[in-house]
Amino acid sequence: MTRAAASLVLVLVLVALSSTFTKYVPKSGQRIPQSLSRGWGDQLNWAQMYEEALSLSRSTNKPLMVLFLEDCSQCKVLKRALAHDDEIQRILDEDFVVLNMIQETEDQNLSPDGKYVPRIVFVDPSMRVRDDIVGPYSNRLYTYEPKDMKHLLENMKKAKKLLKAKSKGAE
Repeated sequence: MTRAAASLVLVLVLVALSSTFTKYVPKSGQRIPQSLSRGWGDQLNWAQMYEEALSLSRSTNKPLMVLFLEDCSQCKVLKRALAHDDEIQRILDEDFVVLNMIQETEDQNLSPDGKYVPRIVFVDPSMRVRDDIVGPYSNRLYTYEPKDMKHLLENMKKAKKLLKAKSKGAE
């Protein structure tokens, strides 16, 4: 076998192996990683700006999940936990508009109990920040830690359920 053919075989084997060990893949197939994900879930379709996210939320009738983060150790650990949770990634892909913000917004509604990171806020399509969907900590209502992925998942399901109930009530 020639050297070029051997290299090609090696590349094909590596590609096959890497696809075997991949994480959640959206129904629409593998997507090209977006720089907007910043490592929080490369296969998700991330909104670029808050206004775009609100518009997408209204037009798709999906809740918006906004992640506030910085380049801090808590954010990095939370990022790994969230990005590697297949169920959370699937629900985000199918049922949510997602936005991560590395700079604070002037909209005070998005910081109901202060400006801290990491912070995850749910917003419904009517642009209402859901103050009834909070994390497990009383001193920072919208923060989550890696050990809180089950709590976050339950809050995501709650956001979906509240939206469906609201949609049925509007009919």
